[in-house]
Amino acid sequence: MGIFRRGFVLLLAVVFSVFSVATVKIGVLLPFTGGLAAAGDMVKKGIELAHEEKGTVLGEKIELVFMDTRSEKTEAANGIARLIDKEGVVAVIGEIMSGNSLAAGEIAEKRKVPMVSPASTNPLVTQGKKFVSRVCFIDPVQGTALAEFAVRTLKIKKAAVFTDVEQDYSVGLSNYFIERFKKYGGQVQQLQYKSGDSEFSAQLSQALAFGAEAIVVTGYYNEIALVAQQARALGFKGHILAGDGANAPELLKIGGQAVEGIYFSDHYHPDAPVTQVSKKFVEAFVKKYGVKPSTLSALGYDAYMLVVEAIERAKTTKPELIATAIRSIKNFQGATGAISIDKEGNAQKEIVILKVKNGDFVYSGKLSTNVLK
Repeated sequence: MGIFRRGFVLLLAVVFSVFSVATVKIGVLLPFTGGLAAAGDMVKKGIELAHEEKGTVLGEKIELVFMDTRSEKTEAANGIARLIDKEGVVAVIGEIMSGNSLAAGEIAEKRKVPMVSPASTNPLVTQGKKFVSRVCFIDPVQGTALAEFAVRTLKIKKAAVFTDVEQDYSVGLSNYFIERFKKYGGQVQQLQYKSGDSEFSAQLSQALAFGAEAIVVTGYYNEIALVAQQARALGFKGHILAGDGANAPELLKIGGQAVEGIYFSDHYHPDAPVTQVSKKFVEAFVKKYGVKPSTLSALGYDAYMLVVEAIERAKTTKPELIATAIRSIKNFQGATGAISIDKEGNAQKEIVILKVKNGDFVYSGKLSTNVLK
């Protein structure tokens, strides 16, 4: 009986060693429900594709742990706390809304666990932090680029800027656009709204009375589409501009013909690949999902790949050393282009201008960040 027991214990040990594989947990903090659920899903698709391509690091399997922020700041903070404290993740990818990333970033900083945002562009997200970085450009650059495009290319002199006062992203983007636009002698009328608003007739009446040649909506796709619809219904014939918050299929579904001709600043376009990785990413994405990737999918892909690269450089899964490795990455070849992370945790990269044409997002041009200083 003793021999049998020893043999049985040995057998269990062998079985356990075969089926128990060490894993490295990476958290994914995104809005899967709420106002920006569509955007969260697009980022998730890019992350999952990257995970399929590179599912191990340092010889261990990577496990993705998803957490829904419900498009809310409080849930973003609670979610990252659960990822770190209960799930034991070594790094977090997220969030995409700047306000949510600000809330989650405070927790990441206190817990000393790296967080990489795919798409939060407000400069405060990384300001003064050691553990929060991003793979996207920041609003000072984006707002400046949009103003440069408005003045130099579209020859606009009077603009009405619609600002979502509930979103840090919108407030920041508006401020940087206005600052550069006024530098060229442009006249600005700033008008306010709140996330979830559906009626913009009062603001649009003021914009028309002001004689705006362009309406600049610095929020997200839902409100941008509604503003465009109502502006065209009131007879506005000028340009409509936006930031990267416009890039979602829902803009086209909601806005229809009214969003035709909208220009917006963005990070990437699948028809204008800038690296070999860009081309391979588009091919793989189309094969998996049957459609071309959105900017958010490409940014999700890059965020995952950059985190894995940092773990490999650090040669450890210790969060503090991974965070240091992230800040050391230069000229990383991503789907959205070559990415260099500066000492503040911000990505240095080119800005793309896209246009809605024939019910699709088309490449219009790009601006180097060097000409925006």
